[in-house]
Amino acid sequence: MTDEKTPGGPSGQDLVEQLKAAGQLDALLAQIDAGNVELTGDGGFVPALVKAALERGLQAELSSHLGNEKGSEDASKHANSRNGTTPKTVQSEVGPIALDVPRDRAGSFTPRLVPKGQRRLGGLDDMIISLYASGVTIRDIQHHLASTLGTDLSHETISNVTDAVLEEVSAWQARPLEEFYPVLYLDAIRIKIRENSQVINRAAYIAVGVDLDGVKHVLGIWVPDTEGSAFWAHVCADLANRGVRDVLIVCCDGLKGLPEAVEATWPDSMVQTCVVYLIRAATRFVAYEDRKKVAAALKPIYTAASEDAAWAALVEFETSSLGQKYPSIVMTWKNSWDRFVPFLQFPPMLRKVIYTTNAIESLNYQLRKVTKNGGHFPSTDAAVKLLWLAICNIEDKRAADRARDRGKPANERKAQGRLVEGQVVSNWKQALAQLAAAYPDRITPYL
Repeated sequence: MTDEKTPGGPSGQDLVEQLKAAGQLDALLAQIDAGNVELTGDGGFVPALVKAALERGLQAELSSHLGNEKGSEDASKHANSRNGTTPKTVQSEVGPIALDVPRDRAGSFTPRLVPKGQRRLGGLDDMIISLYASGVTIRDIQHHLASTLGTDLSHETISNVTDAVLEEVSAWQARPLEEFYPVLYLDAIRIKIRENSQVINRAAYIAVGVDLDGVKHVLGIWVPDTEGSAFWAHVCADLANRGVRDVLIVCCDGLKGLPEAVEATWPDSMVQTCVVYLIRAATRFVAYEDRKKVAAALKPIYTAASEDAAWAALVEFETSSLGQKYPSIVMTWKNSWDRFVPFLQFPPMLRKVIYTTNAIESLNYQLRKVTKNGGHFPSTDAAVKLLWLAICNIEDKRAADRARDRGKPANERKAQGRLVEGQVVSNWKQALAQLAAAYPDRITPYL
């Protein structure tokens, strides 16, 4: 099960087609059609085929270990020899498989195909992790394996399988990063974590960096015990310790304490409040029937050619009937003004890159669909583990879909592009040129 297909060898589908052409599958297919043979489950054809393949592989391993084939005439010339078999049941993605594992008299044979102590084949672990990454709870994974495969695994076993990726998560969280990211996006997803018999609402913060080639990368996931300047100082220090020497623009959703932490770590960086977030915050208490009119009235503010023009547009809105009806909107914009106006100094192409954290919000939308199924997490480590697995799972599925679409005409391709990791920012070359014109001393050393 763990051996890879020989490069250039026939695929499984090729072999099936060969057997069909030779007429060797007709009798089996007739039995399946008649309902006399089950494909999966106890006594099924597929588990029996896997059993035969594994036992043949184990016998081949033992032959290699002993230096002779089973039944060979010179077997008696060797000091070690075969010594029957030991029964062993392993769980697999096609159900439980009862194996007869061969032994040698010296007890020196150590199988590699099904190692000693292993009770699950690798494919089953992959299935469990994939289900978990899709937001399926451990209890539901138990039920799924039992009802579809006849495989009964304990809650602890399934949890241990998913915990096996924690080392990978830790390595990913500590991996070295690029020295320079022109743009860094920060956003949060709300999750629930159980602490001391209480379920507490927490924010899981995700950072996405855009490198000099315009490629987006998920840099890290953090779940703080407390939010504020101390936490953001920790996040910035973590990024700096992993190699980030400079960031031009940090785009976020009005996070308290972040601007100070960013400026302390990278003194020349600019913190930009997400304009979309600002619009949402300003219209939170606007009546439904007025929302379109308010959105249209606010557009001249964030599309203004300069800060003076934006301020004039805000004053005009304040004196309008909508501004009089909703004074909280004006107050929201005024309170956020210092962190809103920086991007107005840039040309339109660059504004499109930094005015919103939608780069992460699209990711968070997918992650919310995964996290809502589980209700709450037993720990922050469990939350980070699932979020990381979910990101990997989403990108892997999209990559598989794109691979299936490869070679098809454009109008027949249905696969989605990359969600975040590896995605290239639209019109990045023009935006980078505008950044280089604005910050030549900071970008040139990294080009």
